[in-house]
Amino acid sequence: MFRRVLIANRGEIALRVQRACRELDIAPVIVCSEADRDSLPVQLAEHAYCIGPARAADSYLNTEALLTVALATGCQAIHPGYGFLAESAEFAEACEAAGLTFIGPPAEVIREMGRKAAARARMKAAGVPVVPGSDGPVADADEALRIAEAVGWPVLIKASAGGGGLGIRRVNGPDELPELFEEARAEAVACFGDGELYLEKQIESPRHIEFQILADAHGNIVQLGDRECSVQRRNQKLIEEAPSCALSPELRREMSAAALTAARAAGCVNACTVEFVTDRDGRYYFIEMNTRIQVEHGVTEMVTGIDLVREQIRIAQGLPLSFRQDDVVIRGHAIECRINAEDPMNDFRPSPGTVSFLHFPGGCGVRVDSALFNGCEIPPFYDSLIAKIICSAPTRKDCMKRMRRALEELVILGPVHTADLMHQILHHPDFVRGHYDTGFLEKNFERMLERARERR
Repeated sequence: MFRRVLIANRGEIALRVQRACRELDIAPVIVCSEADRDSLPVQLAEHAYCIGPARAADSYLNTEALLTVALATGCQAIHPGYGFLAESAEFAEACEAAGLTFIGPPAEVIREMGRKAAARARMKAAGVPVVPGSDGPVADADEALRIAEAVGWPVLIKASAGGGGLGIRRVNGPDELPELFEEARAEAVACFGDGELYLEKQIESPRHIEFQILADAHGNIVQLGDRECSVQRRNQKLIEEAPSCALSPELRREMSAAALTAARAAGCVNACTVEFVTDRDGRYYFIEMNTRIQVEHGVTEMVTGIDLVREQIRIAQGLPLSFRQDDVVIRGHAIECRINAEDPMNDFRPSPGTVSFLHFPGGCGVRVDSALFNGCEIPPFYDSLIAKIICSAPTRKDCMKRMRRALEELVILGPVHTADLMHQILHHPDFVRGHYDTGFLEKNFERMLERARERR
């Protein structure tokens, strides 16, 4: 059993894992960059160590520093959270070589599922529906053109090593393809150090729906229901809810079975998420598998009552899942709003700085995951996510009302943030009726801006 676990992350996810460790009587070891010396996870830690300068490459991505601290402090395992090294097969292998347990799927699973083209091929072989497109990596624009003509326009050029909505270009016709192909390749190299691309047909008006999977090393595997993640900006999620209001009971059963098939085919152990898109006719297609805990995992926790991080740690210790599929019951509805330190009025420009006053909402069915506190500094070096407001209620209608109330109670003075935009979305007729897809924000954002300006 683990006595100490190093948390190789920062912010709210470091705090989230820290709490889970303490409840399991495991001593959490916190690492931080120089920019995070005064962060809340550090202040709450019994064991905290600075591992380098603010730049992530010199701290949170510094494998040598992380392993040195873990070994020097007597840790048995490392939890990577999400982002940074969470989906690095090389880091997982380095942990294993150092005699440390990586709390996540095996390195070989991370590596293959991280190669989106390879993941598509694996899923196709397992009988899981995939979006029509290339069977593997696309060598050049000429090959991409031949495939695009076969599957039909428009298409998406996507980075095989992609994530976070980067390395993706929509191509509407053959004249656009050469330039956009090279743009996607250049962005993929810049962001991931890998220019490999593949091609998929663009599913028009898609909804983005994912299934949470947990699997242990004893052959037990469960799905914990679906999450709708279709409110996005530039392929990055803003609002998530569970369960999706777009799925019939029959389609939900079919997709959950496909998600389990996908996880088994990948050899997943620990936590993973199988992501699909659905089209207007209710057809669904696998798009990728995330081999880590998700930002939006709290939505699933609210409707199932299952602590996903606790289960991750138990699985990594070699223990079986603490429940069976028949024990999983989805109760009510949950919605999560991501609050980012960004200015929607100015093209979502990052807004770091000092939080001069802070008040989080509370009450029945309201959860806030955040590492903010009064007087804290939001550094400019990392992701802009500063809080997640998560609400649950017996029905979707009641959950929306609760979330609106929670957003109205939220006060974060200092940095500009996105709470007002979330509040507008929660009142939009299309969102209220559940009639939205991944193009929702693009279609409605200008009108939302006009309303925001009118209120000023």
